[in-house]
Amino acid sequence: MALVLGIGALLCAGGVGVVVSLYDNATAIKRTAPDAVVDSFIRAYLVDRDDKEAALYTCKSGGVFTQLAAYRTDIENRERQYSITIQVTWGSLRVSTSNGKGTVGVDLTRYIINSEQLTDTWQIVVVDQDGWRACGATKESP
Repeated sequence: MALVLGIGALLCAGGVGVVVSLYDNATAIKRTAPDAVVDSFIRAYLVDRDDKEAALYTCKSGGVFTQLAAYRTDIENRERQYSITIQVTWGSLRVSTSNGKGTVGVDLTRYIINSEQLTDTWQIVVVDQDGWRACGATKESP
């Protein structure tokens, strides 16, 4: 009886280990491609407005996101001022990398449903630090 219970306990423990391993792999942060990192960063920072989530995709030593922070603050201020919701979308990402550094170009469009929209072109600086990370964002001049 003790042998059967012991084997059953080992099987349960092994099953729990497999489930934890599968869950960990499914929820792991993917930093293998610069465009995937920038997509996830933009979603976290501008759509979900979750600084903790966005930080998972930024440089280990911080980055220069002053212009992007101003962009988000402007959106939030306009939403409060006019009692509206402004959504941010983006299209294809243009990746240029060399030797673990590069940029990802992206057109960010902020829009009010059934109203106006404005598209700006941005360059997101990326660096490979044990996986790609966003390290800065600059709005291109029109």
